[in-house]
Amino acid sequence: MPEFVVTSDDVNRRLDHFLTRELPAHSRAYLQHLILSGQVLVGGRPLKSSYRLRNGDHITVTLPPPKPSTVVPEAIPLEVLYEDPHLLVVNKPAGMVVHPSLGNRSGTLVNALLAHCTPLSGIGGVERPGIVHRLDKDTSGALVIAKDDETHRELARQFKDRRVQKLYLAIAWGNLQPSEGVIAAAVGRHPVHRQKMSTHARAGREAVTEFRVLERLGMLTLVELRPRTGRTHQIRVHMAAIGHPLFGDPTYGHSPRDFTQSPLAPQVAWFRRQALHASTLAFTHPITRQWMACCAPLPPDMECLLTTLREWNLLSR
Repeated sequence: MPEFVVTSDDVNRRLDHFLTRELPAHSRAYLQHLILSGQVLVGGRPLKSSYRLRNGDHITVTLPPPKPSTVVPEAIPLEVLYEDPHLLVVNKPAGMVVHPSLGNRSGTLVNALLAHCTPLSGIGGVERPGIVHRLDKDTSGALVIAKDDETHRELARQFKDRRVQKLYLAIAWGNLQPSEGVIAAAVGRHPVHRQKMSTHARAGREAVTEFRVLERLGMLTLVELRPRTGRTHQIRVHMAAIGHPLFGDPTYGHSPRDFTQSPLAPQVAWFRRQALHASTLAFTHPITRQWMACCAPLPPDMECLLTTLREWNLLSR
């Protein structure tokens, strides 16, 4: 039963926003459900999610025990980068959804994990056992999973405190200039298209991404990206915002008009996802306290795309 006492730093903050920050292992929607069901008390009274905190407010949260998962285990092969009794890191393939939802009840990473190992942490709920963070369906790369609640809480805390180092590789449109820099632009829900994120949101949250050019490939650029924050679609939105959307991104990307007339266009038309890969994930092991870095090799589709672009770039010189 977590307990908190509100200090002057959090006066006037919404109750649900406060709990989302203090209990990073749980989603905001889940915490709002707890508030609505009376399992969050402020000064011994149930209040609304929108309640504005006052100095000295005493908050208690009753976390019900996790229910058994209803997700069906599926023998889907996993590329395991690291595993021990407390956690594992996998190289998630592009096209795989992380956890079940209304439109995806099977074939997810969670389905595969339940067949690979048990138990998994129950903090994320019955639909998300072990899931500490996520990658977009069509983003490949390193993802850490917790096997027990203690590990889950500590990993969630590290993500919240920005102590987890994440390195991505991406192929972006255009000749990105300068060769390195920082994109600092708040990200929030798009004001019109609610399924998208935007740097022009009415209530965006701080988002910062470092970038470094690795290779120039004519009309495209291979980029290394280090997000300092972890907003939804952050890298995809930031790159689009500076005029260099990711190649193949169906939501935030576009093909330049002159590229569609290029002889190269048919040769890379098969690549139909955002060219984004989480190549390295580094953190302090929650139990051993040792620093560890897990590297996920570039997937075959991005390797093939790079080979095609390099060959074409040489021919066109």
